Amino acid sequence: MSHDFSHKVALLVDEGSNPFEMGVATELFGLRRPELERPWYDLTLCAAEPSVRMHLGMFTLTGISGLEAVTSADTVIVPNRPDPESPARESVLTAVRDAAARGARLVSFCTGAFTLAQAGVLHGRRATTHWRWADLFRARFPEVRLEPDVLFVDDGDVLTAAGSAAALDLGLHLISRDHGAEIANAVSRRLVFAGHRDGGQRQFVERPVPSVPDTSLAPVLEWARERLDRPLTVADLAARAATSQATLHRRFRAELGTTPLAWLTTERIALACRLIERGEQRLDRVARASGFGTAANLRTRLRRATGLTPTAYRARFSTAS
Repeated sequence: MSHDFSHKVALLVDEGSNPFEMGVATELFGLRRPELERPWYDLTLCAAEPSVRMHLGMFTLTGISGLEAVTSADTVIVPNRPDPESPARESVLTAVRDAAARGARLVSFCTGAFTLAQAGVLHGRRATTHWRWADLFRARFPEVRLEPDVLFVDDGDVLTAAGSAAALDLGLHLISRDHGAEIANAVSRRLVFAGHRDGGQRQFVERPVPSVPDTSLAPVLEWARERLDRPLTVADLAARAATSQATLHRRFRAELGTTPLAWLTTERIALACRLIERGEQRLDRVARASGFGTAANLRTRLRRATGLTPTAYRARFSTAS
């Protein structure tokens, strides 16, 4: 299979932008990945002005591209807005609108969703932003279907991430969409970043100090990952963790921001994707190995998670010779 891939990414920064979000985009889309043996992204930093002072004056970017870089980009990333209550530059909004009109993929990190909403490209669409600004966002943009509790929202050609760390999750999700789960996992390992989280997980998890010290879920998660081909239940996980099912649910919510069954489904999907990418042709084998039982169930689950049938997923992402 050919791995030709020419995808231009424009990172649109502005006065006061947070260096972290810029760093996430640069790390994921701007660095060469020779170990992956395939063409990678072509990242360009751009702004309305040739000199941009970053958050708190930590440093100043100079010599970066102008907004014309947005006109040829396949993906346009808008990082955080330093003050979401102040309007974005009209030139920036025009660039975003023009990119949307020609079919570019639009991405926002954190409060960058305010820029997309102000440009009008989120009208009637699903989106998220940082939980701290959710009420303000909802009041200013009631026409947007805000999902305030999730890490990120994938609405097809418009994707929005919540807080700064969620930018990593969304970025890895984009890589998975473009290159497959195996490549996204390789980048995640290179970052020494635990397997990226599903977008539906909660972005803000209360962590009160427990009266009795609790142990990490890591051992039971690893135990389950080694047994995904078996019909695991919440009761099985609770027994392995030596706790009640109710307590296990609370621990999953507290540590992972999701439920045990949702976590299991995400892990099974990831395993099925890796097996298909590695060249396994028989869907019944993939279904059994990933715990979905039947090829029909696998087709349903994979399409729901990726938007692709197993055949289409194999055609796009298979690494088998």
